[in-house]
Amino acid sequence: MSGPRTIINIRCAAARRFPGLRQKYHSYEHDSPSSYTPEQDMILAAAINHVPAHGFTDTALSSGIRDAGYPDVSANLFPEGVFALVKYHLVTQRSALSRNAPAPPPTESSTTLDMVRRLTLQRLHANKPIIHRWQEALAILAMPKHIATSLRELALLSDEIHFLAGDKSVDTSWYTKRAGLSAIYANAELFMTQDKSANFKETEEFLDRRLESAQILRNTIGDAGQWAGVQAMGVISALRSKGVRI
Repeated sequence: MSGPRTIINIRCAAARRFPGLRQKYHSYEHDSPSSYTPEQDMILAAAINHVPAHGFTDTALSSGIRDAGYPDVSANLFPEGVFALVKYHLVTQRSALSRNAPAPPPTESSTTLDMVRRLTLQRLHANKPIIHRWQEALAILAMPKHIATSLRELALLSDEIHFLAGDKSVDTSWYTKRAGLSAIYANAELFMTQDKSANFKETEEFLDRRLESAQILRNTIGDAGQWAGVQAMGVISALRSKGVRI
């Protein structure tokens, strides 16, 4: 059974493998809609519109192919099947954050934390149209063959949010902040799939509690390794809830 350190090691290994995660963030270093061919982009963009009705399924993907005016054989453009549709949603919504985010605030921690909250909530709300289908997506993301990409996407989202919030960390807190937000976001996203409150108010309150708790922990735990271990437990809990055997 993997322990907390294993998850942190996976995330650190990802940072070593993808140099853009170790440096000051530049949007062109991360996957974006432009990393898709024009055909793939048109099909997936059309297929996303069918997700509310059909879920993250072959039916939605096939409908997108037809809507985009391509023959059924174009499904071969997506060897990973419906995972391509889930990943497209993750990539495009992460990219939308940078297009719609306000200018970064000053670097005072309280202001930066407020921006982290606003950006995280903005990303969560982007799931509203398909939230009733998102548990299907989580099940796909948790498949063993997709878990590495799933973790990488979670790390990229956390990095994007901190960058847009104006985080200028260059020490070990660069990693611990991102690992912490990854755990918080994963749990908030899972909570949101069962939230029946108006405009997902309970999800917003859940997020606020987690961010406040994380800030208190960060202020009281001085050792970076201990902090990372605490946050890793959050990641493990979220992944287990998604069906990952850890």
